[in-house]
Amino acid sequence: MTFELPQLPYEMNALEPYISQKTLEFHYGKHHRTYVENLNKLIAGTKFEKMSLEEIIKETAGKAEYTGIFNNAAQAWNHAFFWKCLQKGGGKPQGAILARLEKDFGSYEKFHEEFKNAAVSQFGSGWAWLVEKDGKLAVMKTSNADTPIAHGLKPLLTVDVWEHAYYLDYQNRRADFVEAFLSNLAKYQD
Repeated sequence: MTFELPQLPYEMNALEPYISQKTLEFHYGKHHRTYVENLNKLIAGTKFEKMSLEEIIKETAGKAEYTGIFNNAAQAWNHAFFWKCLQKGGGKPQGAILARLEKDFGSYEKFHEEFKNAAVSQFGSGWAWLVEKDGKLAVMKTSNADTPIAHGLKPLLTVDVWEHAYYLDYQNRRADFVEAFLSNLAKYQD
């Protein structure tokens, strides 16, 4: 199986002013594309070439001999999921997901604070996630390419806090980027 860069579910300028077209051109068009291309090269002629991204991630997680394959597969998956978590006019959810956040965190505001803290306090490159764990919602953060699916968890929302996700628009103001994401762009998945 050869993996392809998935189409964005919106135009390159659709997330402005929160994420610029220039950032998406680099982040999606260069970074995400490179992960997909590198993965295809690394799995060619191996047992992994017939597996899905999820299967590759689960099969290679924590195995030093497959670090390159894991990193590129996980980053390809993480980015494809991240693009689905963005929409202009997003932000505070409604309906069932809001009720679950209020139940599991005590309030939407407490979830917002915990998620933002996870994203801002992630040292170096990584991700902040809303996941389903043992039937409850939880916030977690992962370093580098790590992903909740490598740990058997179901992701519902993520924000990329690698510098390439925000630096052109926010420079070193990661907290401002995360706040813009949560307040204006967040699109929760089920």
